[in-house]
Amino acid sequence: MKLVISIVHSDDANGLVSALAEKGYRCTKVSTTGGFLREGNATVLVGVDGEHLDEVLGIINASCRSRTQLLSPPPITEAGEYYVPAPVEVQIGGATVLVLDVEKDFKF
Repeated sequence: MKLVISIVHSDDANGLVSALAEKGYRCTKVSTTGGFLREGNATVLVGVDGEHLDEVLGIINASCRSRTQLLSPPPITEAGEYYVPAPVEVQIGGATVLVLDVEKDFKF
């Protein structure tokens, strides 16, 4: 048994949960917030047998794509004057995926 933890952009989360459900995989979605951009993320947890791991990873890969976004940095104060830096292009989206071995699987 494996526990798949995928951290995805909130724009991709509902599509990922739907795609997993279509293939018969149950999951739990937890809303989270990213540290760098402070934007909404979701952590999706899926318990899966080892033989289905590649299929789940394929669903995550197909549902969560990275894209670019312009980020406006905060103004900088220098010698009492404000300087507004130019927007910076950053990558968002995609998925960070962790796969953990589950030592015991309890069903109550």
